[in-house]
Amino acid sequence: MTVSEYNKCVDDFSDGVFRFILKNIKDEENAKDIVQESFVRLWDKRVGVVYAKAKSYIFTTAYHILVDMVRKNKYSTAYSDHHENILTVENQYSDLNGILNEALEKLPVIQRTVILLRDYEGYSYHEIGEITKLKESQVKVYIFRARMFLKQYIGSLDRVL
Repeated sequence: MTVSEYNKCVDDFSDGVFRFILKNIKDEENAKDIVQESFVRLWDKRVGVVYAKAKSYIFTTAYHILVDMVRKNKYSTAYSDHHENILTVENQYSDLNGILNEALEKLPVIQRTVILLRDYEGYSYHEIGEITKLKESQVKVYIFRARMFLKQYIGSLDRVL
């Protein structure tokens, strides 16, 4: 990868990686650090990374740094730790985006990651599998479970509106 291709990667992918990480950890400073570390690692490996695969490399690297940080800080919670009474929206919102963000925060890290990569960033199941080092069937299961949780959490649109 040339210097100009690296700079193009920074211009093209830094915002997407930042949004992806920020949605997961809700800490702007840590998200910036993860993005920066991802691009530092890309620069270190620029000789072995083909420009066409740079986006996947960046998201994979950012995801692994995120997982390491989550493990280190123990931010993750298991789905089974949530009680049934928090699976419904208690607050009255008029902002669907706020409800969706609240619901996403309650998902386990891996489910939140695959949902964000699929529905926010538009990756295919195969690409998500490469990024998260999961089998395609596992990715589909996590996305299904996350969507079911979100559906149950949000409930019907009548309650939201």
